[in-house]
Amino acid sequence: MSITSALSSAISGLNASSRAAGVVSTNLANVLTDGYAPREIVLSSQGRIGGVSVVGVSRNVDENLLNERRAADSELAYSEARNEFAVFLENEIGLPGEAGSLNALIVNFESSLTSAAAKPEEDVRLSQAVQSAKTLASKINTVSDSIQRERTEAEIGIDLAVKDINRLLGELQKVNTQIATTKDTGGLSASLFDERQGLVDQISEYIPVKIAPRDNDTIALFSPGGAILIDGPPVELSFTPSNTIAPHMTFGNGLLSGLEINGLPITPSGDSSPIAGGRLSALFEVRDTLAPDAQANIDAIARNLIDRFQDPALDTTRLPGDPGLFTDGGAIFDPLNEAGIAGRVSVNALVDPAQAGEVYRIRDGLGAAIPGQVGDGALLLSLSNTVSTRNALASGGLGSINRSFAEHATAFLSDAGQQRLFLEQSQSFAATRQASLVELELQDGVDSDTELQNLLLVEQAYSANAQMIQTIDEMIDTLLRIAS
Repeated sequence: MSITSALSSAISGLNASSRAAGVVSTNLANVLTDGYAPREIVLSSQGRIGGVSVVGVSRNVDENLLNERRAADSELAYSEARNEFAVFLENEIGLPGEAGSLNALIVNFESSLTSAAAKPEEDVRLSQAVQSAKTLASKINTVSDSIQRERTEAEIGIDLAVKDINRLLGELQKVNTQIATTKDTGGLSASLFDERQGLVDQISEYIPVKIAPRDNDTIALFSPGGAILIDGPPVELSFTPSNTIAPHMTFGNGLLSGLEINGLPITPSGDSSPIAGGRLSALFEVRDTLAPDAQANIDAIARNLIDRFQDPALDTTRLPGDPGLFTDGGAIFDPLNEAGIAGRVSVNALVDPAQAGEVYRIRDGLGAAIPGQVGDGALLLSLSNTVSTRNALASGGLGSINRSFAEHATAFLSDAGQQRLFLEQSQSFAATRQASLVELELQDGVDSDTELQNLLLVEQAYSANAQMIQTIDEMIDTLLRIAS
Protein backbone atom coordinates (compact mmCIF):
# COMPACT_ATOMS: atom_id res chain seq x y z
CA MET A 1 0.00 0.00 0.00
CA SER A 2 1.40 3.42 -0.96
CA ILE A 3 1.58 6.31 1.47
CA THR A 4 -1.08 8.12 -0.58
CA SER A 5 -3.54 5.23 -0.37
CA ALA A 6 -2.81 4.80 3.33
CA LEU A 7 -3.48 8.48 3.92
CA SER A 8 -6.71 8.29 1.88
CA SER A 9 -7.86 5.28 3.89
CA ALA A 10 -7.11 7.00 7.20
CA ILE A 11 -8.98 10.16 6.17
CA SER A 12 -12.01 8.13 5.08
CA GLY A 13 -11.87 6.37 8.44
CA LEU A 14 -11.88 9.72 10.22
CA ASN A 15 -14.86 10.85 8.19
CA ALA A 16 -16.74 7.62 8.92
CA SER A 17 -15.91 7.87 12.64
CA SER A 18 -17.09 11.48 12.70
CA ARG A 19 -20.39 10.55 11.07
CA ALA A 20 -20.78 7.56 13.39
CA ALA A 21 -20.22 9.79 16.43
CA GLY A 22 -22.97 12.08 15.16
CA VAL A 23 -25.36 9.17 14.76
CA VAL A 24 -24.62 7.86 18.26
CA SER A 25 -25.03 11.30 19.82
CA THR A 26 -28.38 11.75 18.00
CA ASN A 27 -29.56 8.40 19.33
CA LEU A 28 -28.59 9.34 22.89
CA ALA A 29 -30.23 12.76 22.58
CA ASN A 30 -33.53 11.09 21.55
CA VAL A 31 -33.52 8.28 24.10
CA LEU A 32 -36.80 9.65 25.58
CA THR A 33 -38.38 10.80 22.30
CA ASP A 34 -41.59 8.94 21.42
CA GLY A 35 -41.58 7.44 17.95
CA TYR A 36 -37.85 7.88 17.45
CA ALA A 37 -36.25 4.96 15.62
CA PRO A 38 -32.59 4.28 16.50
CA ARG A 39 -30.14 5.16 13.72
CA GLU A 40 -27.25 3.09 12.54
CA ILE A 41 -24.56 4.24 10.14
CA VAL A 42 -24.19 2.09 7.02
CA LEU A 43 -20.59 1.69 5.79
CA SER A 44 -19.02 -0.08 2.83
CA SER A 45 -15.47 -0.90 1.84
CA GLN A 46 -14.00 1.08 -1.03
CA GLY A 47 -12.42 -2.07 -2.44
CA ARG A 48 -9.17 -1.58 -4.35
CA ILE A 49 -9.06 2.10 -3.50
CA GLY A 50 -8.94 1.27 0.16
CA GLY A 51 -10.71 2.92 3.06
CA VAL A 52 -14.38 3.14 3.90
CA SER A 53 -17.34 5.11 2.55
CA VAL A 54 -20.55 6.15 4.27
CA VAL A 55 -23.49 4.68 2.37
CA GLY A 56 -26.11 6.31 4.57
CA VAL A 57 -27.95 6.12 7.87
CA SER A 58 -30.56 3.41 8.45
CA ARG A 59 -33.48 3.36 10.89
CA ASN A 60 -33.93 0.24 12.99
CA VAL A 61 -37.68 -0.41 12.89
CA ASP A 62 -39.58 -3.68 13.26
CA GLU A 63 -42.32 -3.02 10.69
CA ASN A 64 -44.41 -6.01 11.78
CA LEU A 65 -44.35 -4.89 15.41
CA LEU A 66 -45.11 -1.32 14.35
CA ASN A 67 -48.16 -2.45 12.34
CA GLU A 68 -49.43 -4.55 15.25
CA ARG A 69 -49.04 -1.64 17.65
CA ARG A 70 -50.95 0.66 15.30
CA ALA A 71 -53.77 -1.88 15.07
CA ALA A 72 -53.80 -2.00 18.87
CA ASP A 73 -53.96 1.81 18.99
CA SER A 74 -57.02 1.73 16.72
CA GLU A 75 -58.71 -0.96 18.80
CA LEU A 76 -58.02 0.91 22.04
CA ALA A 77 -59.37 4.22 20.69
CA TYR A 78 -62.48 2.39 19.43
CA SER A 79 -63.05 0.67 22.77
CA GLU A 80 -62.48 3.83 24.81
CA ALA A 81 -65.04 5.90 22.90
CA ARG A 82 -67.74 3.22 23.24
CA ASN A 83 -67.00 2.52 26.90
CA GLU A 84 -67.13 6.22 27.76
CA PHE A 85 -70.77 6.28 26.66
CA ALA A 86 -71.59 3.08 28.57
CA VAL A 87 -70.09 4.49 31.79
CA PHE A 88 -71.97 7.76 31.30
CA LEU A 89 -75.32 5.98 30.82
CA GLU A 90 -74.97 3.80 33.90
CA ASN A 91 -73.99 6.82 36.01
CA GLU A 92 -76.86 8.87 34.60
CA ILE A 93 -79.44 6.23 35.56
CA GLY A 94 -77.86 5.77 38.97
CA LEU A 95 -77.49 2.69 41.12
CA PRO A 96 -80.45 1.40 43.18
CA GLY A 97 -80.47 3.00 46.63
CA GLU A 98 -78.29 5.85 45.42
CA ALA A 99 -79.81 9.26 46.11
CA GLY A 100 -81.25 10.73 42.94
CA SER A 101 -81.14 7.46 41.00
CA LEU A 102 -84.08 6.50 38.82
CA ASN A 103 -84.98 3.51 41.01
CA ALA A 104 -84.72 5.55 44.22
CA LEU A 105 -87.07 8.20 42.83
CA ILE A 106 -89.61 5.55 41.77
CA VAL A 107 -89.54 4.04 45.26
CA ASN A 108 -89.92 7.51 46.75
CA PHE A 109 -92.88 8.27 44.47
CA GLU A 110 -94.64 5.01 45.35
CA SER A 111 -93.98 5.55 49.05
CA SER A 112 -95.35 9.09 48.92
CA LEU A 113 -98.58 7.81 47.36
CA THR A 114 -98.91 5.16 50.04
CA SER A 115 -98.23 7.74 52.75
CA ALA A 116 -100.80 10.12 51.28
CA ALA A 117 -103.36 7.31 51.03
CA ALA A 118 -102.87 6.59 54.76
CA LYS A 119 -103.75 10.21 55.70
CA PRO A 120 -105.41 11.79 52.67
CA GLU A 121 -106.65 14.75 54.70
CA GLU A 122 -103.10 16.11 55.14
CA ASP A 123 -102.27 18.55 52.36
CA VAL A 124 -98.57 18.24 53.09
CA ARG A 125 -98.67 14.57 52.15
CA LEU A 126 -100.57 15.37 48.97
CA SER A 127 -97.96 18.00 48.13
CA GLN A 128 -95.17 15.48 48.76
CA ALA A 129 -96.85 13.01 46.39
CA VAL A 130 -97.12 15.65 43.66
CA GLN A 131 -93.54 16.78 44.20
CA SER A 132 -92.19 13.21 44.07
CA ALA A 133 -94.09 12.69 40.80
CA LYS A 134 -92.52 15.87 39.39
CA THR A 135 -89.07 14.78 40.55
CA LEU A 136 -89.50 11.39 38.88
CA ALA A 137 -90.63 12.98 35.61
CA SER A 138 -87.71 15.43 35.80
CA LYS A 139 -85.25 12.55 36.25
CA ILE A 140 -86.61 10.82 33.15
CA ASN A 141 -86.31 14.14 31.28
CA THR A 142 -82.70 14.49 32.47
CA VAL A 143 -81.71 11.01 31.31
CA SER A 144 -83.24 11.66 27.90
CA ASP A 145 -81.66 15.10 27.56
CA SER A 146 -78.28 13.74 28.62
CA ILE A 147 -78.43 10.97 26.01
CA GLN A 148 -79.09 13.57 23.32
CA ARG A 149 -76.21 15.70 24.63
CA GLU A 150 -73.96 12.69 24.28
CA ARG A 151 -75.12 12.30 20.68
CA THR A 152 -74.36 15.97 20.08
CA GLU A 153 -70.92 15.54 21.66
CA ALA A 154 -70.31 12.56 19.37
CA GLU A 155 -71.40 14.72 16.43
CA ILE A 156 -68.87 17.39 17.43
CA GLY A 157 -66.22 14.70 17.89
CA ILE A 158 -66.88 13.32 14.41
CA ASP A 159 -66.54 16.78 12.87
CA LEU A 160 -63.24 17.44 14.68
CA ALA A 161 -61.94 13.97 13.78
CA VAL A 162 -62.72 14.44 10.08
CA LYS A 163 -60.95 17.80 10.03
CA ASP A 164 -57.93 16.35 11.85
CA ILE A 165 -57.72 13.35 9.51
CA ASN A 166 -57.79 15.62 6.46
CA ARG A 167 -55.02 17.73 7.99
CA LEU A 168 -52.89 14.68 8.80
CA LEU A 169 -53.35 13.24 5.31
CA GLY A 170 -52.26 16.55 3.80
CA GLU A 171 -49.14 16.61 5.96
CA LEU A 172 -48.45 12.99 5.10
CA GLN A 173 -48.51 13.80 1.41
CA LYS A 174 -45.99 16.62 1.95
CA VAL A 175 -43.64 14.33 3.86
CA ASN A 176 -44.01 11.65 1.17
CA THR A 177 -42.98 14.23 -1.42
CA GLN A 178 -40.01 15.35 0.67
CA ILE A 179 -38.84 11.77 1.12
CA ALA A 180 -39.06 11.13 -2.62
CA THR A 181 -37.10 14.32 -3.36
CA THR A 182 -34.45 13.44 -0.81
CA LYS A 183 -34.18 9.96 -2.32
CA ASP A 184 -33.59 11.44 -5.78
CA THR A 185 -30.92 13.85 -4.52
CA GLY A 186 -29.16 11.29 -2.35
CA GLY A 187 -29.83 13.16 0.90
CA LEU A 188 -30.57 11.74 4.35
CA SER A 189 -34.23 11.21 5.16
CA ALA A 190 -34.24 9.40 8.53
CA SER A 191 -35.89 12.34 10.31
CA LEU A 192 -38.56 12.49 7.59
CA PHE A 193 -39.31 8.79 8.13
CA ASP A 194 -39.77 9.55 11.86
CA GLU A 195 -42.15 12.38 11.03
CA ARG A 196 -44.13 10.18 8.66
CA GLN A 197 -44.34 7.41 11.22
CA GLY A 198 -45.79 9.87 13.74
CA LEU A 199 -48.41 11.06 11.24
CA VAL A 200 -49.49 7.50 10.41
CA ASP A 201 -49.67 6.73 14.14
CA GLN A 202 -52.07 9.63 14.65
CA ILE A 203 -54.25 8.62 11.71
CA SER A 204 -54.40 5.02 12.96
CA GLU A 205 -56.16 6.13 16.15
CA TYR A 206 -59.05 7.43 14.05
CA ILE A 207 -59.03 4.78 11.31
CA PRO A 208 -57.12 1.44 11.24
CA VAL A 209 -54.52 1.59 8.49
CA LYS A 210 -52.43 -0.63 6.28
CA ILE A 211 -49.31 0.59 4.50
CA ALA A 212 -48.28 -0.24 0.95
CA PRO A 213 -44.78 0.78 -0.29
CA ARG A 214 -44.50 2.95 -3.36
CA ASP A 215 -41.58 4.26 -5.46
CA ASN A 216 -38.82 6.37 -3.90
CA ASP A 217 -39.62 5.17 -0.37
CA THR A 218 -43.09 6.76 -0.40
CA ILE A 219 -46.12 4.91 0.93
CA ALA A 220 -49.82 4.50 0.25
CA LEU A 221 -52.32 4.23 3.08
CA PHE A 222 -55.43 2.04 3.10
CA SER A 223 -57.94 0.98 5.72
CA PRO A 224 -58.36 -2.77 6.34
CA GLY A 225 -61.88 -2.33 4.99
CA GLY A 226 -60.55 -1.20 1.63
CA ALA A 227 -60.86 2.59 1.81
CA ILE A 228 -58.01 4.43 0.08
CA LEU A 229 -56.70 7.21 2.31
CA ILE A 230 -53.62 8.26 0.37
CA ASP A 231 -52.03 6.92 -2.76
CA GLY A 232 -50.37 9.90 -4.31
CA PRO A 233 -52.80 12.74 -3.52
CA PRO A 234 -54.74 12.29 -0.24
CA VAL A 235 -58.48 11.71 -0.20
CA GLU A 236 -60.82 14.21 1.41
CA LEU A 237 -63.31 13.15 4.07
CA SER A 238 -66.57 15.11 4.23
CA PHE A 239 -69.05 15.47 7.08
CA THR A 240 -71.80 18.02 7.75
CA PRO A 241 -72.43 18.42 11.50
CA SER A 242 -75.78 19.34 13.04
CA ASN A 243 -75.83 22.01 15.72
CA THR A 244 -78.29 20.07 17.87
CA ILE A 245 -79.65 16.55 17.77
CA ALA A 246 -83.19 15.49 18.70
CA PRO A 247 -84.33 11.91 19.38
CA HIS A 248 -86.14 11.60 16.06
CA MET A 249 -83.02 12.57 14.08
CA THR A 250 -81.09 9.59 12.73
CA PHE A 251 -78.62 8.77 9.99
CA GLY A 252 -81.15 6.29 8.61
CA ASN A 253 -83.89 8.87 8.01
CA GLY A 254 -81.43 11.32 6.49
CA LEU A 255 -81.64 13.94 9.23
CA LEU A 256 -78.03 13.35 10.28
CA SER A 257 -74.98 13.41 8.05
CA GLY A 258 -73.02 10.34 7.10
CA LEU A 259 -69.42 10.26 5.93
CA GLU A 260 -68.11 10.76 2.41
CA ILE A 261 -64.69 10.02 0.95
CA ASN A 262 -63.97 12.15 -2.10
CA GLY A 263 -67.68 12.86 -2.37
CA LEU A 264 -68.75 9.21 -2.28
CA PRO A 265 -70.86 8.13 0.73
CA ILE A 266 -69.62 5.20 2.80
CA THR A 267 -71.09 3.21 5.66
CA PRO A 268 -69.68 5.07 8.68
CA SER A 269 -69.94 2.33 11.32
CA GLY A 270 -70.52 -1.37 11.82
CA ASP A 271 -68.68 -4.41 10.54
CA SER A 272 -69.38 -3.50 6.92
CA SER A 273 -67.86 -0.04 7.27
CA PRO A 274 -64.55 0.50 5.44
CA ILE A 275 -63.34 2.60 8.39
CA ALA A 276 -64.49 0.21 11.14
CA GLY A 277 -62.34 -0.19 14.21
CA GLY A 278 -61.01 3.25 15.18
CA ARG A 279 -62.27 6.23 17.14
CA LEU A 280 -64.11 7.71 14.16
CA SER A 281 -66.37 4.70 13.63
CA ALA A 282 -66.90 4.44 17.40
CA LEU A 283 -68.21 8.02 17.50
CA PHE A 284 -70.65 7.16 14.71
CA GLU A 285 -71.75 4.09 16.70
CA VAL A 286 -72.38 6.23 19.78
CA ARG A 287 -74.42 8.71 17.75
CA ASP A 288 -76.32 6.20 15.60
CA THR A 289 -76.55 2.99 17.65
CA LEU A 290 -75.61 3.08 21.34
CA ALA A 291 -77.32 6.35 22.23
CA PRO A 292 -80.48 5.73 20.14
CA ASP A 293 -80.84 2.28 21.74
CA ALA A 294 -80.60 3.89 25.18
CA GLN A 295 -83.10 6.56 24.12
CA ALA A 296 -85.53 3.88 22.92
CA ASN A 297 -85.32 2.19 26.33
CA ILE A 298 -85.90 5.34 28.38
CA ASP A 299 -88.72 6.28 25.99
CA ALA A 300 -90.28 2.87 26.58
CA ILE A 301 -90.11 3.44 30.34
CA ALA A 302 -91.61 6.93 30.02
CA ARG A 303 -94.38 5.56 27.82
CA ASN A 304 -95.09 2.83 30.36
CA LEU A 305 -95.35 5.41 33.13
CA ILE A 306 -97.80 7.56 31.16
CA ASP A 307 -99.84 4.53 30.05
CA ARG A 308 -100.22 3.29 33.64
CA PHE A 309 -101.86 6.52 34.76
CA GLN A 310 -103.71 7.17 31.49
CA ASP A 311 -106.03 4.19 32.00
CA PRO A 312 -109.62 5.62 31.93
CA ALA A 313 -110.72 3.20 34.66
CA LEU A 314 -108.16 4.57 37.10
CA ASP A 315 -109.69 8.06 37.46
CA THR A 316 -113.36 8.34 36.45
CA THR A 317 -113.41 12.12 36.89
CA ARG A 318 -111.35 12.56 33.72
CA LEU A 319 -113.10 13.27 30.45
CA PRO A 320 -112.39 11.01 27.44
CA GLY A 321 -109.19 12.13 25.75
CA ASP A 322 -107.85 13.95 28.80
CA PRO A 323 -104.31 13.03 29.95
CA GLY A 324 -103.64 11.23 33.21
CA LEU A 325 -101.32 12.09 36.08
CA PHE A 326 -98.34 11.96 33.70
CA THR A 327 -98.62 13.65 30.32
CA ASP A 328 -96.82 14.10 27.03
CA GLY A 329 -95.88 17.75 27.47
CA GLY A 330 -99.34 18.44 28.92
CA ALA A 331 -101.26 16.39 26.36
CA ILE A 332 -102.45 12.82 26.10
CA PHE A 333 -99.83 10.38 24.81
CA ASP A 334 -100.00 9.32 21.17
CA PRO A 335 -98.19 6.02 20.49
CA LEU A 336 -97.32 7.26 16.99
CA ASN A 337 -95.23 10.02 18.57
CA GLU A 338 -93.13 7.97 20.97
CA ALA A 339 -89.65 9.13 19.90
CA GLY A 340 -88.33 11.45 22.59
CA ILE A 341 -91.32 10.97 24.93
CA ALA A 342 -88.87 10.65 27.85
CA GLY A 343 -87.82 14.24 27.28
CA ARG A 344 -91.44 15.46 27.26
CA VAL A 345 -93.04 13.50 30.09
CA SER A 346 -94.42 15.83 32.76
CA VAL A 347 -96.88 15.89 35.64
CA ASN A 348 -100.41 17.05 34.82
CA ALA A 349 -100.70 20.79 35.49
CA LEU A 350 -104.07 20.21 37.22
CA VAL A 351 -102.27 18.88 40.33
CA ASP A 352 -99.25 21.18 40.23
CA PRO A 353 -99.53 24.42 42.21
CA ALA A 354 -96.58 25.80 40.22
CA GLN A 355 -98.86 25.62 37.15
CA ALA A 356 -101.98 26.98 38.88
CA GLY A 357 -103.13 23.48 39.77
CA GLU A 358 -104.44 22.09 43.08
CA VAL A 359 -102.88 19.20 45.01
CA TYR A 360 -106.29 17.94 46.18
CA ARG A 361 -106.91 16.60 42.66
CA ILE A 362 -104.34 13.84 43.18
CA ARG A 363 -106.71 12.62 45.92
CA ASP A 364 -110.10 13.49 44.44
CA GLY A 365 -109.47 13.10 40.71
CA LEU A 366 -108.03 15.23 37.95
CA GLY A 367 -111.50 16.29 36.86
CA ALA A 368 -112.62 17.39 40.33
CA ALA A 369 -113.75 21.02 40.37
CA ILE A 370 -113.76 21.29 44.18
CA PRO A 371 -112.21 19.24 47.01
CA GLY A 372 -114.07 16.05 47.83
CA GLN A 373 -114.10 13.89 50.94
CA VAL A 374 -110.76 14.67 52.60
CA GLY A 375 -110.63 11.28 54.26
CA ASP A 376 -111.09 9.29 51.05
CA GLY A 377 -107.76 7.78 50.07
CA ALA A 378 -109.10 5.23 47.57
CA LEU A 379 -107.75 6.98 44.47
CA LEU A 380 -104.35 7.50 46.10
CA LEU A 381 -104.20 3.82 46.96
CA SER A 382 -105.14 2.93 43.38
CA LEU A 383 -102.40 5.22 42.09
CA SER A 384 -99.90 3.48 44.39
CA ASN A 385 -101.04 0.06 43.21
CA THR A 386 -100.72 1.23 39.61
CA VAL A 387 -97.00 1.78 40.12
CA SER A 388 -96.52 -1.77 41.36
CA THR A 389 -98.82 -3.44 38.82
CA ARG A 390 -96.87 -5.82 36.61
CA ASN A 391 -97.10 -5.33 32.86
CA ALA A 392 -94.87 -5.46 29.79
CA LEU A 393 -93.16 -2.62 28.01
CA ALA A 394 -94.80 -1.82 24.68
CA SER A 395 -91.52 -0.86 22.99
CA GLY A 396 -87.76 -0.65 23.49
CA GLY A 397 -85.20 -3.38 23.79
CA LEU A 398 -85.74 -4.53 27.38
CA GLY A 399 -87.97 -7.49 26.53
CA SER A 400 -91.68 -8.18 26.94
CA ILE A 401 -91.56 -9.53 30.49
CA ASN A 402 -94.29 -8.42 32.91
CA ARG A 403 -92.70 -6.22 35.58
CA SER A 404 -93.61 -3.48 38.01
CA PHE A 405 -92.57 0.02 37.01
CA ALA A 406 -89.60 -0.12 39.39
CA GLU A 407 -88.59 -3.47 37.89
CA HIS A 408 -88.67 -1.96 34.40
CA ALA A 409 -86.26 0.72 35.60
CA THR A 410 -84.07 -1.97 37.16
CA ALA A 411 -84.02 -3.84 33.85
CA PHE A 412 -82.93 -0.61 32.12
CA LEU A 413 -80.09 -0.17 34.59
CA SER A 414 -79.14 -3.86 34.34
CA ASP A 415 -78.99 -3.65 30.56
CA ALA A 416 -76.79 -0.54 30.78
CA GLY A 417 -74.59 -2.19 33.40
CA GLN A 418 -74.10 -5.35 31.37
CA GLN A 419 -73.18 -3.27 28.34
CA ARG A 420 -70.75 -1.21 30.41
CA LEU A 421 -69.15 -4.36 31.82
CA PHE A 422 -68.72 -5.88 28.35
CA LEU A 423 -67.26 -2.71 26.87
CA GLU A 424 -65.06 -2.17 29.90
CA GLN A 425 -63.64 -5.66 29.49
CA SER A 426 -63.05 -4.99 25.80
CA GLN A 427 -61.25 -1.75 26.63
CA SER A 428 -59.16 -3.47 29.32
CA PHE A 429 -58.10 -6.17 26.88
CA ALA A 430 -57.28 -3.59 24.21
CA ALA A 431 -55.31 -1.47 26.69
CA THR A 432 -53.31 -4.48 27.90
CA ARG A 433 -52.50 -5.55 24.35
CA GLN A 434 -51.53 -2.04 23.31
CA ALA A 435 -49.35 -1.55 26.41
CA SER A 436 -47.55 -4.85 25.75
CA LEU A 437 -46.81 -3.88 22.15
CA VAL A 438 -45.60 -0.43 23.20
CA GLU A 439 -43.27 -2.10 25.70
CA LEU A 440 -41.89 -4.39 22.98
CA GLU A 441 -41.46 -1.36 20.73
CA LEU A 442 -39.57 0.47 23.45
CA GLN A 443 -37.23 -2.49 23.81
CA ASP A 444 -36.27 -1.93 20.17
CA GLY A 445 -35.69 1.75 20.90
CA VAL A 446 -32.50 3.50 21.92
CA ASP A 447 -30.42 1.49 24.40
CA SER A 448 -28.22 4.05 26.13
CA ASP A 449 -25.74 1.41 27.38
CA THR A 450 -25.26 0.02 23.89
CA GLU A 451 -24.91 3.51 22.42
CA LEU A 452 -22.23 4.43 24.99
CA GLN A 453 -20.33 1.26 24.09
CA ASN A 454 -20.64 2.20 20.43
CA LEU A 455 -19.31 5.66 21.27
CA LEU A 456 -16.21 4.12 22.85
CA LEU A 457 -15.63 2.04 19.73
CA VAL A 458 -16.07 5.13 17.55
CA GLU A 459 -13.58 7.00 19.75
CA GLN A 460 -11.08 4.17 19.42
CA ALA A 461 -11.49 4.05 15.64
CA TYR A 462 -11.13 7.82 15.40
CA SER A 463 -7.97 7.74 17.52
CA ALA A 464 -6.50 4.90 15.45
CA ASN A 465 -7.13 6.74 12.17
CA ALA A 466 -5.78 9.98 13.64
CA GLN A 467 -2.68 8.10 14.79
CA MET A 468 -2.31 6.67 11.29
CA ILE A 469 -2.41 10.16 9.79
CA GLN A 470 0.14 11.39 12.33
CA THR A 471 2.43 8.49 11.53
CA ILE A 472 2.13 9.10 7.79
CA ASP A 473 2.91 12.78 8.40
CA GLU A 474 6.03 11.83 10.31
CA MET A 475 7.06 9.43 7.52
CA ILE A 476 6.62 12.15 4.89
CA ASP A 477 8.69 14.57 7.01
CA THR A 478 11.43 11.95 7.33
CA LEU A 479 11.45 11.32 3.57
CA LEU A 480 11.65 15.04 2.86
CA ARG A 481 14.62 15.45 5.22
CA ILE A 482 16.41 12.52 3.57
CA ALA A 483 15.69 13.94 0.12
CA SER A 484 17.08 17.32 1.11
